[in-house]
Amino acid sequence: MTQTIAPRVRTLVLLLLAAACALLAGAGPASAHAALTGSDPREGAVVDKAPAQVSLTFSESVSMDDDSLRVLDPKGKRVDDGKPSGTGGTTYSVKLHAGLPDGTYTVTYQVVSADSHPVSGAYTFSVGAPSETSVTVSGQGAGGGFVGGLYGVGRYVSYAGFAVLVGGAAFVLACWPRGSGVRVVQRFVVSGWLSLTAATLLLLLLRGSYTGSGKVADVFDLGLLGEVLQTKAGAALVSRLLLLAAAALFIAVHFGAYDKREDEERRDLTFGLAVGGSVVAVGLAATWAMSEHASVGLQAGLAMPVDVVHLIAVATWLGGLTALLVALYRGPADTPVPALAVNRFSRVAFGSVIALVVTGTYQSWRQLGSWTAFTDTRYGQLLLVKIGLVAVLVGVAYFSRRWTAQLAEATPAVARAAAARRAEKGEKGAGKASTKASGNASAKTGAKAGTKASANAKVAEKESGTAKGSGTAKGSGGSQRAAQLARQRAAVDAAQQKRQRDSDPNRFGLRRSVLAEAGIAVVLLVVTTVLTQTEPGRTEEEAKAAGTSSAGSSAPATGAVTLDMPFDTGSQNGKGVVRVELDPARVGVNDLHLYVERPDGTAFDIPEVKVALTQKAKDIGPLPVAPDHITTGHWSASGVQIPMAGDWEVAVTVRTSDIDQVTISKNTQIG
Repeated sequence: MTQTIAPRVRTLVLLLLAAACALLAGAGPASAHAALTGSDPREGAVVDKAPAQVSLTFSESVSMDDDSLRVLDPKGKRVDDGKPSGTGGTTYSVKLHAGLPDGTYTVTYQVVSADSHPVSGAYTFSVGAPSETSVTVSGQGAGGGFVGGLYGVGRYVSYAGFAVLVGGAAFVLACWPRGSGVRVVQRFVVSGWLSLTAATLLLLLLRGSYTGSGKVADVFDLGLLGEVLQTKAGAALVSRLLLLAAAALFIAVHFGAYDKREDEERRDLTFGLAVGGSVVAVGLAATWAMSEHASVGLQAGLAMPVDVVHLIAVATWLGGLTALLVALYRGPADTPVPALAVNRFSRVAFGSVIALVVTGTYQSWRQLGSWTAFTDTRYGQLLLVKIGLVAVLVGVAYFSRRWTAQLAEATPAVARAAAARRAEKGEKGAGKASTKASGNASAKTGAKAGTKASANAKVAEKESGTAKGSGTAKGSGGSQRAAQLARQRAAVDAAQQKRQRDSDPNRFGLRRSVLAEAGIAVVLLVVTTVLTQTEPGRTEEEAKAAGTSSAGSSAPATGAVTLDMPFDTGSQNGKGVVRVELDPARVGVNDLHLYVERPDGTAFDIPEVKVALTQKAKDIGPLPVAPDHITTGHWSASGVQIPMAGDWEVAVTVRTSDIDQVTISKNTQIG
């Protein structure tokens, strides 16, 4: 039976690893959890004169340093003062040098969102008219590269270690107290502690480089590490290490002193371990809740305790399930997992599922914000996968409960059969011993004592010295042989017990269903970890809305493009400003309005005004537009067709007399 199980176990493990690797490969670097929702100047805007500052607005609070927000001229030279100032934690601005020439400027930013994830990006705007620029922005976002990949591995290991540590300890303490003396269970829980501790130290060392330069050399920069310790994420990692020290004491007492106490002392110690272990588990879960998704956004005061409950429920269920699997497959044959322990864990797992459903529903509403976000955002799609996995896992758990019930019913019969076999062996052994004793007595009665005794006495006198030495050697060899036989008998008995345990069809069915549960749980844990690194659906939709509203270059809230172009024909009263409004500044039909004002802002009429649209990159145009005079200083044209998106030149010809005219132009982005 064992030989038939092993290939299935290996095959399932390989399939689980393949699924986990596929999910890990598709995860990529950590997505930005704070989105750029606005900027001034806007992306692609063409402004008349250089602004005094550049402002960025994010969907949630972010942290910056002096190098986080940079503005570069067309030659790549920095033109900001390098001192970003913030208002309310979501809007930051940096002042620009005075007298900037016309051309295209590049704005780059790299900040850390309030939920500890790095955010980076870049965009351009132009002064006067667009120009060529030598600035190239790296395609690698913040949190990528080798350091980002290593940081991601550390996050996966930390979540897995937390689940193993908390779930394994809870399984032993609440479901199978006798399991505290089982070596394989002890190693399982200790491995969870070691994994979480090592991953936390790794994350702490990588944090500065992960949110900054991304260079491996910066991992060992003590100055950078000092800066990390002053951040919210750094404080959370240090707190986690301190709590892991308390967890080490819990493990030492649980698997050391606990197993040596009497029953009365164990009950008292169990209460103390339950209270202390719960405090440590809640504290460890809080280090995630206070530094990631739950700590920012809507109802943060309620979201953090909900997130703590969610994490503990996940760890109790998945970690306890894995501990049960290890005990069923690797536990000693003389200490099998009793049906009572499996029944207890079934009730604990059911309670964990209820907690997951309640807290998960609240988290879904908070992170998504709408039903469409389930299908339109990556976070929602991953959440649907997680919900499906939980449903499948609950279905498999139902079959495990059936096997557990059958195992509980079969246990008394199996115990009686084993006792009967032991009694039968005892009777056979006693019969053999009696027969052997009778044969020995008869042999002694028929011996020829006189002659043999005399001969033996003579031989003994001649070889007395040799007999003493050889007797000592034989005694030593006999004891070694006896020890060897004892070990062989113990090995045979253990193998026989293992065969008897594995031959139980109910226990075999339970092991198979628990293995399937554990496999789904591994994939579920991977998906959950990817979710913590994915931009929430609510934030992603806000970023999309902000991108749509800013697609019209320097467009106001209505989506129209407004271009102010001063003119001077060189004649008397030949100076003024032409304002062109193109609405909605998109491909297709648009409305054009043109206003002519004097330098003092009063409207006035001129003999003639003409407009032409040209896209030089595609060799389209000029497309003439003849606006109609509406009122003083106002011309309008409807049904202006723009055939394609891109960078369009808007040229306006102004004639103020029979011979005085001038053509002025500006470029703008048409979406």
